[in-house]
Amino acid sequence: MQLKRIGILTGGGDCPGLNAVIRSIAKPAMNFFNVKVVGVLDGFEGLVEGRMRELTPADVTGILNVGGTILGTSNKGDPFHYPIEGPTGIRTIDASEQALENYRNWKLDVLFAIGGDGTMHISHKFSQMGMNIIGIPKTIDNDLDATDITFGHDSARAVATEAVDRLQTTASSHHRVMVVETMGRYAGWIALGAGVAGGADIILIPEIPFHWEKIYKAVLQRSKGAKFSIICVAEGAKPADGEIVVKEMDKKRTDPVRLGGVGELVGQKISEETGLETRVTVLGHVQRGGSPTPYDRILGTRFGTTALHTASNGQFGVMVSLQRRDVVPVPIIDAIGKLRLVSRDAQLIIAARSVGTSFGD
Repeated sequence: MQLKRIGILTGGGDCPGLNAVIRSIAKPAMNFFNVKVVGVLDGFEGLVEGRMRELTPADVTGILNVGGTILGTSNKGDPFHYPIEGPTGIRTIDASEQALENYRNWKLDVLFAIGGDGTMHISHKFSQMGMNIIGIPKTIDNDLDATDITFGHDSARAVATEAVDRLQTTASSHHRVMVVETMGRYAGWIALGAGVAGGADIILIPEIPFHWEKIYKAVLQRSKGAKFSIICVAEGAKPADGEIVVKEMDKKRTDPVRLGGVGELVGQKISEETGLETRVTVLGHVQRGGSPTPYDRILGTRFGTTALHTASNGQFGVMVSLQRRDVVPVPIIDAIGKLRLVSRDAQLIIAARSVGTSFGD
């Protein structure tokens, strides 16, 4: 297929590696295909509201190692449930036809949508409406099915691992229990990876509901020997007899539930029930910022170039995916059927248990 004008947007939460993908689509498109590249501003909000700018070679020069996204992003602009503020509060409308009209008015041959689960659901709906769209899997949570890993995850895991490393020394010095809360929503990949890499004593993830008494017993036992404990807890972790901790509800978001607060709960309960001095660190958005790791720069570059070649072959309604060693296109529907969660019998879980890590179960 002869491409003439292509669009790129970044949707959902930002993460390191987005600019690497933008660069890997735009540079070969301009240099080898002589294609005009349109950057849609602020994700699907820009697609609905008609906000974009044409990118130049200068725009995508020197951005490989830069965090965030030069196009801006938003997790509050689902065109199929678009939030509108009025005198009676927030209401949602279906603005998908308006977004599709902008796509057509801009004369785009294809739209590259870089994002996570929400972005892929939206992309699939637009594909069914006739839009030529290709998804590129981005999320620090690593919860998108049909790909071995998403870009952004390795960078977030590296940040969380460094935090656990730093907390080890201060925990040891003061003989404290240190609780570190990571992101990840309903998937425990960040907490599991950082916990194993950082040598956490207890790892709490959504996929394995925990028991309070098991945690108390573990930290009390360590207080008699090593005299300190590190607990890495995912924001979606929950006790076996309780629910996930919700920080707030935001009707404007594609997913209105904002998780957060389980770290404080764990710290408070341990302090009250064991008498051990406990401190809590919530990593929050620090996991989304900064430069991408070399792995994410390389993976993002592979995703972007493969997506462009997929479009030039006239293949749409797909998402590029890492399958073992190769990046290949797969139907978007394969990526959104279910979340990619940590299996209880995953090899990394078994390895962690083998070196004495507790999951509170």
